[in-house]
Amino acid sequence: MQFSLALVLSVAALVSAMPQDSTLSARQNGGRPAPSGACCVANTNLKQDACTATNGQAGRCVPGGNNCGGALSCVAQASLTCDNNVIERGKSLCRANAPGGGFFDGAKIIKSLSQATVN
Repeated sequence: MQFSLALVLSVAALVSAMPQDSTLSARQNGGRPAPSGACCVANTNLKQDACTATNGQAGRCVPGGNNCGGALSCVAQASLTCDNNVIERGKSLCRANAPGGGFFDGAKIIKSLSQATVN
């Protein structure tokens, strides 16, 4: 009986110590918050930070795509186009797809990811 109680308590401790999704995303973001919703945290999140889009899918903080004022937009991976050959903030360069073709790069619509402002 004591053995099974100790086992149950050990398993419970391990499960509670496992990282949650937001903790994992915050770690991927270098300690910055992992936003959830249409917009990333203004003056805090950086381009390419991990986030959770409004539809619940994993996404990235990118310039443009949603009406977020001066903040980056949280856009689901399915609505992004990425270039694995260009690195921005340690991850592949991604931009939100614009209606009618092209990509959002802040207030501009660009036709090619090679035109993106990278930093």
